[in-house]
Amino acid sequence: MIDAKLLARVLGATFVATGLLGFVPNPIVSPDGLFAVNTMHNLVHVVTGFVFLIGAAMGKSRATILGIGIGYVAVTILGFLTEGHLLLGMIHINEADRWLHAGLAVAILGGGLISRERALATA
Repeated sequence: MIDAKLLARVLGATFVATGLLGFVPNPIVSPDGLFAVNTMHNLVHVVTGFVFLIGAAMGKSRATILGIGIGYVAVTILGFLTEGHLLLGMIHINEADRWLHAGLAVAILGGGLISRERALATA
């Protein structure tokens, strides 16, 4: 069984790091990178990461993971329905982003479904 708190912390740190990386010129996540991002896209990643971390700190890791997983299902659907490269008219995406979001939706939701909150020890 996966510990939900650990999973939320790992996902949170990963999303924050990815969001911050988008502000530094690099070939992976940048306006011209493999995954096309703009400032708004980077901020969404940073905020998502902090939501994971806050959920873990508040003892709501599993609910947070499942909620964000459902959110990524919606982002995936919107991404594939979006013509062009601006999701909701402001978040830069490309084909690689669309497929990454689909994979993230499955992975995050799957991780949330098989994770468990650790029982609190009582004295």
